Amino acid sequence: MRKLLFIHGGEIWGSYKEYLSFLKQEAYDPFEAEPKVLKWSRRWDEFLPEYNTVRLEMPNPLNAKYPEWKIEFERVVDFVDEDTVLVGHSLGANFLAKYLSENKLKKTAKDLHLVAGCFGCPGGFNLKEDLSLIEKVTKKIWIYHSVDDDIVPHDDCEMYAEKLPGAKIMKFRDRGHFLQEAFPELIQNIRGNLT
Repeated sequence: MRKLLFIHGGEIWGSYKEYLSFLKQEAYDPFEAEPKVLKWSRRWDEFLPEYNTVRLEMPNPLNAKYPEWKIEFERVVDFVDEDTVLVGHSLGANFLAKYLSENKLKKTAKDLHLVAGCFGCPGGFNLKEDLSLIEKVTKKIWIYHSVDDDIVPHDDCEMYAEKLPGAKIMKFRDRGHFLQEAFPELIQNIRGNLT
């Protein structure tokens, strides 16, 4: 059975004081506020019904710490095999890059899709200089980034491209942080590798 494992983004802070400040920010009306969610990532069953999809819920996404996320991921990583597509968005992409660059998998994953991934950050998510192990634990790597992303600078995409020379880079001009309803390019790239 084809499998897709998705890891969402999260918030990181340089200090606990910054995190507390974030929690105390100005009140908002939760009934009127437009939720800041990845709408396409909640529609996997609609877009890719041929996949058994898991949206891995990582611990404490409002104050993410790599060691905590690693523990959660290691509960499921042994189920990753040659029929598994890995997709990470934002901090989720950074997490996958860090984990896969430091840990061998029991079986090679089918594809890795890094969407709007930051290239290292506080909370233990900093990447090592050498990311070459990633290219050994997945058959194909895709990197997606938009120059108008106001959360993760486009320079981070350039760093991934330099460190992962075998990756296919898809640059956009008008997708921001990829919070849109649909993401047809991602779906097409996943579907294009069904064989």
